[in-house]
Amino acid sequence: MIVMCYSRKNELSSKGSIASFKTIGSSMDRLQSLRVFVAVAEAESFTAGARAVGLSAPSATRGILALEAELGARLFTRTTRQVKLTDVGRSYLQDVREVLAGLEAADAAASGAAQTPVGQLRITCPQEFGRIYVAPLLTEFLDRFPGVSADVVMIDRIVNIVEEGFDIALRIGRLPPSGLAAVRVGQVRRVLCGAPDYFATRGCPQVPAELANHTIVSIGPGRPSQHWHFGTKGKQTVKVSPRLGVSSVAAAIGIARDGWGICQALSYQVDPDLEGGRLQLVLEEYEPEPLPIHLVHIEGRRAVPKVRAAVDFLTERLRETPGLGWKS
Repeated sequence: MIVMCYSRKNELSSKGSIASFKTIGSSMDRLQSLRVFVAVAEAESFTAGARAVGLSAPSATRGILALEAELGARLFTRTTRQVKLTDVGRSYLQDVREVLAGLEAADAAASGAAQTPVGQLRITCPQEFGRIYVAPLLTEFLDRFPGVSADVVMIDRIVNIVEEGFDIALRIGRLPPSGLAAVRVGQVRRVLCGAPDYFATRGCPQVPAELANHTIVSIGPGRPSQHWHFGTKGKQTVKVSPRLGVSSVAAAIGIARDGWGICQALSYQVDPDLEGGRLQLVLEEYEPEPLPIHLVHIEGRRAVPKVRAAVDFLTERLRETPGLGWKS
């Protein structure tokens, strides 16, 4: 009798262990499905998303179908040419990214890697600032931390770093209220400049209203007229009529450098040309207030070691950079 009771107890224990094992296995499958979901959403392709997580396209498709069946909702709309998130899928993507980021932080802490930056770092920044400052600094950062790799998207628009899966964003300008952490690393001025030869021929404007008598090169889509702001808080507004609009900052500065007209740019974009005498500033006393530069990132436990290390490194180095106007 005693033996029978003992056997029965072991049987129950064994069943419990099997059930626990199945639960754990199910959780692992679910976690993999979530990673596949994020990869497919970012790539907008089952094939590319599957490749990113080391699976075959059919396996990724089955995982997504199982996830949709469990949720009772479609996450993607599929055609023969593209895969797009549904409205439900976009909302779910943001939540899943936060969950996976939290797990990454927990894994790092549990494995003793809490002080060791590892993994891929995703950064977004304006194109010219990224080319001039961020790219050179990142190569130095990666040399210092061999366990980290980086993907930098240089784009001149405000990126939602949570929805689009970025770790850090460098932003120039006033920050709107958000739940993100921000570290100020400097400031830049909005300036007007042209070539010395241009001003020798056409004269220098003494007040903003005189810009109406000059050839204006604008950055952005060409429009019949634009309003440029001057003075404290940009209270003084002047209507200008650009002769030429270009989408490239470097192109607009190059045209001004060649003596064709006046362009408006950020101070860091033209500093080398000013120092070399190829460009000169006008209407400096009418400049609006400087624009702050911030590093923005997700705070709390989601600020994993690679993010903390990158923010600390970039903050220190950018604050040391001449021309970015940092004042401690």
